[in-house]
Amino acid sequence: MSIKRKTDRRTIYTINLIKDSFIELIKKLPYSQITVAKLCRQAELSRSTFYLHFDSLTAVLNAVLDDAITYVPTGQSNADSLAKVPVDYLKQNESLIPVCQRIGNSAKYQQLLMDPDLSEYIIGRILAHERDKVIPSIQKKTSLSAKDAETIFLYMLHGSFAINQIHHFTKDQEWYHEVKLLNQFTDGGYQALKQANTND
Repeated sequence: MSIKRKTDRRTIYTINLIKDSFIELIKKLPYSQITVAKLCRQAELSRSTFYLHFDSLTAVLNAVLDDAITYVPTGQSNADSLAKVPVDYLKQNESLIPVCQRIGNSAKYQQLLMDPDLSEYIIGRILAHERDKVIPSIQKKTSLSAKDAETIFLYMLHGSFAINQIHHFTKDQEWYHEVKLLNQFTDGGYQALKQANTND
């Protein structure tokens, strides 16, 4: 959102109404078919009211994605080593799981995350949100440059997002098994890179 208004209860209600109406629309239509006019009809708001709060449909998409990305609990690093973490522990401490694996925590966002036209955009939004936390963590674990650490992060993000789309962001036993497998693979890669960079 680029338009700033005093945040009162009515403003918060209207913003949430627009975002919730967007989420309802995305359950029925792909993003490419959603327009501001359709969103206004869904929310039962005038276009002028919409533009008081958002300057475009993309701004609504960004706000909803930011809600989805920050929906999960915080307090622990996404890049913590998970190679030896039991699946039961993962179930109790999902904040340890990388954000694109945690983003489907709420069924509210699952259809949005499954939209094939938005995959790259969503990954880019996650990257922008997580870059400052994850890249230094990868550098610490691997002794890589920031540029190389970002390459590793992009690789992990695309792969993890693809696996989660296959599972429709549903967390069943198979999903937890694959999360543990991917984290073992990642942790092993970190260790190998650290050793290689130490020996150079």
